[in-house]
Amino acid sequence: MTGELRGIDPDSYGHSLANLAELVLPILGAAGARSVIEIGAYTGDLTRELLDWAAEDGVRITAIEPKPPPALEELARDHPELELVAEPSHDALRHLPISDAVIIDSDHNYYTLSGELRLIAERAPDHDLPLLLFHDVGWPNARRDIYYAPERIPEHERQPMVRGASLFPGEPGVVDAGLPTWWVAEREGGPRNGVLTAIEDFVADRDGLRLAIVPLFWGLGIL
Repeated sequence: MTGELRGIDPDSYGHSLANLAELVLPILGAAGARSVIEIGAYTGDLTRELLDWAAEDGVRITAIEPKPPPALEELARDHPELELVAEPSHDALRHLPISDAVIIDSDHNYYTLSGELRLIAERAPDHDLPLLLFHDVGWPNARRDIYYAPERIPEHERQPMVRGASLFPGEPGVVDAGLPTWWVAEREGGPRNGVLTAIEDFVADRDGLRLAIVPLFWGLGIL
């Protein structure tokens, strides 16, 4: 994560989707979700909230995280009802049953998210999409790829990128001081660049979908 590179704790700038649990959980409840996949659980901050919410109604929770940190592994040991899948999302989605709702907060780039959406659409029962919730549909990831594991992205699918750059709102390039990142696209904008761009391209190819965005810091998308 970003903080490992620059000595900054990601939670110190509100990175976790758990900060939006007061919105996410009621949305899941209103949709009547009986099973939820969380793609990109990281240390399990939101996963804990999901488990507490699910316990009352027996909702099944699955968390996908390629290399689970110790905190997430401990959470899985303490909660045997949690299914922890230690695989990249593209591998996991090829065999997991598609749930009633999918929360996507994984590697924040066009290639990864587009592949996740394609697999979900292909494998959803009767091709009926589940409720999809997305983190990072706002700045800085809306129109700019970030790569936590660039080696997993085919070279021709990556934007020109820099390591350890800082970003600032309104500046399409990188700056000396601002929000620290991991591997990040050198420039904001353009085709096949960013989380929101991937979602919009997915929606444009399909009828009957509506994307709603809650414009909080990092941003929450509902499809």
